[in-house]
Amino acid sequence: MSLRTLPEARTFARPQNFQWDAPSDVMALWAERPLAADGSDSDTITMFDVIGEDYWSGTGVTAKRISAALRAIGDKDVRIQINSPGGDLFEGIAIYNMLRAHKAKVTIEVLGWAASAASIIAMAGDEIRMGVGTFMMVHNAWGVVIGNRHDLAEASSLFEGFDSAIADIYGARTGAKRKDIVALMDAETFMGPSEAVKNGFADVIDDSLSAGDGDTKNMDRRLMARRRTEAALAKAGFTRDKRSEILDEIGVNTAPRDASRHKAARDAGVPNAALQQLINTFKI
Repeated sequence: MSLRTLPEARTFARPQNFQWDAPSDVMALWAERPLAADGSDSDTITMFDVIGEDYWSGTGVTAKRISAALRAIGDKDVRIQINSPGGDLFEGIAIYNMLRAHKAKVTIEVLGWAASAASIIAMAGDEIRMGVGTFMMVHNAWGVVIGNRHDLAEASSLFEGFDSAIADIYGARTGAKRKDIVALMDAETFMGPSEAVKNGFADVIDDSLSAGDGDTKNMDRRLMARRRTEAALAKAGFTRDKRSEILDEIGVNTAPRDASRHKAARDAGVPNAALQQLINTFKI
């Protein structure tokens, strides 16, 4: 088990008429940060994408992929590097439970963003380290609800349960009072390293941690163009599935790159001119 005494997070049945997503404001901020470079350590798992699977492109940090990576590592200390805007609460809780059950030390390194569902995952760390200029963001459960007024009323009740479960996780790891955790979630709080350490959401400020530029600058520019386009679509109100569909229709081909323990494939063949034109359209 984890070196800390962390509670198992409550799990929920996934409602069929809900669609989870990272908050659009965080998506936009995250999209402006460079993708952190893959670590060469075989005992390192990177989470550099949204939490949950993108069914159109196959990208995203999923419980299935993290489980496979942990099996490959075995009962050894593991390092988790995070730069994610969050996303799917259910996947985030599942990954948290996997990490808290790991039989050796779990070190979390925040290289950029650990927001939303990614902040839940971070709470599984025996040690949470944040680089200078990084952020932890916590908030109430967030998602798109589809249905009639009865569905909406049911969703309100369900979301109260989700928020309670999230507060349980934060409270157990930070030792903070429940009312203080709830206040931070209600305010959609962004915490830099100093504030995160003060509030118990991190243990160490590590100035050696940073989001790298990647190995191939041309590929990084293509990837950044895709991320900025998706962020613009998110701020315009398009759901995650619809964003992926639009990106697919304009010829953006992506490859899984989030939880690999080796160098992952990057986006290639992205039409930069088309992406920039789309970005400019949403800026008008």
